[in-house]
Amino acid sequence: MPALRVDSKAPDFKLTDAQRSAVSLSGLLKDGKHIVLAFYPAAWSGVCGDELTLFQESLDELERLNAKVVGISVDNFWSNAAFAENRGITFPLLSDFHPKGAVAEKYGVMRDDGVTERALFVIDRDGTIRYSYVSPIGENPGVGRILDALEGMGEGGA
Repeated sequence: MPALRVDSKAPDFKLTDAQRSAVSLSGLLKDGKHIVLAFYPAAWSGVCGDELTLFQESLDELERLNAKVVGISVDNFWSNAAFAENRGITFPLLSDFHPKGAVAEKYGVMRDDGVTERALFVIDRDGTIRYSYVSPIGENPGVGRILDALEGMGEGGA
């Protein structure tokens, strides 16, 4: 299944964050912010660390555009917790661990080798995907394209 396309309804999910709390997309949307879903193949890989650190460094700008970042991988919550602490990541890292990759499958970004694609989705406040990008697995997609997508959604990412 290919990655979900722009204008698709984002499938709801409920996953466990690094503090072992349940987090759902529908719950995140209640804050009235756009959601940036960053699927990353594996905690502790160099590219994933650089990618998520870049998102951490850009949080103020993303928040200015009324967006909240959430990372998702097939790692367990213990691994995500240690990874977040090591990298100073304060946004939620969710574990799509059991059943492995079930949410990634819904978004069309689960790979045959057991990890997710490196993929970005911008979901508007109504739960509709407004931007979708699957990056080459070894390439850090950066944050610029997400900022451009949010700015293109209107004033303040509205």
